[in-house]
Amino acid sequence: MDEKDKENPIDDLQKQLEKMFQGKNVSVGVSPFFGPGMRNPKSGADATQEKQNQKAKDEAILKKIRQFNLKPKEIADYLDRFVIGQSVAKKVLSVAICDHYNHVRKCIEDASLSKEEYHKQNILLLGPTGVGKTYLMRNIAKLIGVPFVKADATKFSETGYVGSDVEDLVRDLVKVANGNVELAQYGIIYIDEIDKIAGSGKEGGKDVSGRGVQINLLKIMEDTEVSPFSPTDIMAQMQAMMGGGSKDKGNISTKNILFIVSGAFDKLGEAVNKRLNVTQIGFDAKLENTEDAISKALQKVETRDFIDYGFEPEFVGRLPVRVSCDPLSVEDLAKIMTTSEGSILRQYHRDFDGFDIDFKMSAEAIMEVAKRAHNQKTGARGILTVLERLFRDFKYELPSTGIKEFEVDVDTLQNPQDALGKLLDENLHLMAEVHRQDVERFAQHFKNEFDLDLSFSDSAIAQLVKESEQAEKTIRSLCEDKFKDAQHGLKIVSRNTDQRRFEIDKDFIENPDGRISKWVVDSFEQKKEQTEEPEMSDSESSDPV
Repeated sequence: MDEKDKENPIDDLQKQLEKMFQGKNVSVGVSPFFGPGMRNPKSGADATQEKQNQKAKDEAILKKIRQFNLKPKEIADYLDRFVIGQSVAKKVLSVAICDHYNHVRKCIEDASLSKEEYHKQNILLLGPTGVGKTYLMRNIAKLIGVPFVKADATKFSETGYVGSDVEDLVRDLVKVANGNVELAQYGIIYIDEIDKIAGSGKEGGKDVSGRGVQINLLKIMEDTEVSPFSPTDIMAQMQAMMGGGSKDKGNISTKNILFIVSGAFDKLGEAVNKRLNVTQIGFDAKLENTEDAISKALQKVETRDFIDYGFEPEFVGRLPVRVSCDPLSVEDLAKIMTTSEGSILRQYHRDFDGFDIDFKMSAEAIMEVAKRAHNQKTGARGILTVLERLFRDFKYELPSTGIKEFEVDVDTLQNPQDALGKLLDENLHLMAEVHRQDVERFAQHFKNEFDLDLSFSDSAIAQLVKESEQAEKTIRSLCEDKFKDAQHGLKIVSRNTDQRRFEIDKDFIENPDGRISKWVVDSFEQKKEQTEEPEMSDSESSDPV
């Protein structure tokens, strides 16, 4: 059997379908239920070992679920390492998570309990962007070890995805679980921007298509069975019909999948604030719609407020646990930079550390960053915006210098360009060694690729530095340009003379082609001299007497 006969017919069919549906909103990818690597399978010991390792990891996570014993305070303590503030949200989430997975554990221990009616602790998170809603749930999933999937609710409304396509969220859990359906059925699905799919309520005024999305989400939020094959996945359907392994997989139960939805709900906060003010002090009350006022109002939201906003009563009823996250203060943002394990500032330290560069930031500078980030009105995401503006030129310039440390103070924040210029001027003495290292790196690269040694004199390095500054190029780039064809001539010289080391001076840098041409001509002359036999004298050539 030749190689062509060995090809998987499914692969060939998939290629044809990909061409047929190119540009269409149809998936023709291989379903995850037929195992990873179906199109490019591993073979032998590697594939077996990989499967064994994955099976061991999955079993370890399933064991944690079966023996779940975390307490709410332990979960809250873990979240404190990553998320600053949000004490109320941490408390509510920790209790809900423990209730959910304790119930899962008991059902595993006693299968009869799974037949009893149980209302899942699905969660609704409210609060402005960047306060840590997604981060909270992602770290909870990480702590427990269960698969976690995040999606935006707008994906299902703005692009016209309705009906069974919301079930793709469940299928995505299986992908994250590497095809392990049992593990996926204990996962967490997080849907953000849920406020964007409110129907045409009195306050929401959203498109009616949002109502359809809510109804379809209802189907998977409780106890239902989801087919492993998406109606829009042509290849999965074809594989199912051809017996591609679906029989032993079955449907995916959503009974033990925890659903969390979240949204900013700023308009809802204004509506609740209005209701509370009207109720308490009459129609002439002056309403405050500041960030803090809206946050406090969201803490008092009731089911009827969600319904008035445009949500279906049945949909809201599937979300019994509701908690409002607080907006972050300047002090909170400063703590995020200094104490959170997921701090953006730590990320910048790691970025610079990749070039063996360290920096220190004064307490005053950290507070100034926090103030500027707070003014962005995007929560913790504002920190990234401020730090990116601060460090963009430092990250570009410093790796090409000999500078290994610097400090950031308030003045640096006020004028990063001047601070960087001053730092570079103060460390000009370090550049000589940096230039030499750049040249040596190029010489080593040239030797590795062509097995030819280049030895650069001080005058050659000085000329390279001069030309690199004039051309505004790095020395590495300039060397690559000057030596892009040099190996051809140098190899000719090497063959003719057995020479493998070449001295590069200033004259060579100024005219590399001319110097190499001369070396080539000289090498042929040298070879000719070595190969010609010396002429014999008359006495040596005469016949003996």
